[in-house]
Amino acid sequence: MTVIAYPRRFYSLVKFEHTVFALPFAYVGAFLAVDGVPSAHDLLWITVAMVGARSLAMGLNRLIDAGLDARNPRTAGRELPAGLLSKTQVVLFCAGSLVLFLVAVFQLDPLVHWLWPIPVIGFVVYPYLKRWTWLCHVWLGAVDGLAPVGAWVAVTGKLPWQSWVLGAAVAFWVAGFDLFYSLFDAEVDRTQSLHSVATRFGTRGVFTGARLLHAATVGALVAVGLGLPVGAWYWVGVAAVAVLLAYEHTLVRPGDLHRLDAAFFTMNGVIAVVFLVFVLLDVV
Repeated sequence: MTVIAYPRRFYSLVKFEHTVFALPFAYVGAFLAVDGVPSAHDLLWITVAMVGARSLAMGLNRLIDAGLDARNPRTAGRELPAGLLSKTQVVLFCAGSLVLFLVAVFQLDPLVHWLWPIPVIGFVVYPYLKRWTWLCHVWLGAVDGLAPVGAWVAVTGKLPWQSWVLGAAVAFWVAGFDLFYSLFDAEVDRTQSLHSVATRFGTRGVFTGARLLHAATVGALVAVGLGLPVGAWYWVGVAAVAVLLAYEHTLVRPGDLHRLDAAFFTMNGVIAVVFLVFVLLDVV
């Protein structure tokens, strides 16, 4: 195997393109924290921290779930079960990602020098939760919801209630679309005694839960706006998120999941980027 194949395989391992889900909301947190655009220094190191953190999270997920992935036809072709990468290589990748994350963290506000273990613990715990509880989706949402909270404190050294509500909005949003994602593996999860909303409450439970969580997303974004001196562009962004989430829910329905990929991957990337654009317009 040529050396050039390794970067491509690690890129695939962590699904780097899915960074579009959380990174825009980290920027949103930073922009709203200062009601403007933070310094290039802060934006650079927030970006590096996010890349390192997400790479670490996905690498740990793949390591911990390698055995489960090998028994699932949908995931058996992933790098570890398919033998495209060894466990040693992925462990080294995780170590490097952790170092990258820590280097970035220590370029930011001193308070985050003490808070960095919190997301790392979240990354380690998450893959195990599906073995014990269907609340694993909520944990994933909470971990991703740390992105805007972390960016907020990274540029201000403060954690006002608005930062936590913004984090809650992201948590509700991620947990909601992760419910849809659980439909991909519902039958396999049942055979392996794994837990999810899909295995516990069925397809209709997934749709009900996702609707409630996404309604809560919009509600939390409204609360953030009411607590900050935002302008019209922010509210246009909230309206756009509401419309896009409603459209996402029209793409799939019980008994008709053929557009589930579009609902999960495409629409959620669009939602994150669109909201970031409107927040940027508002603060500048």
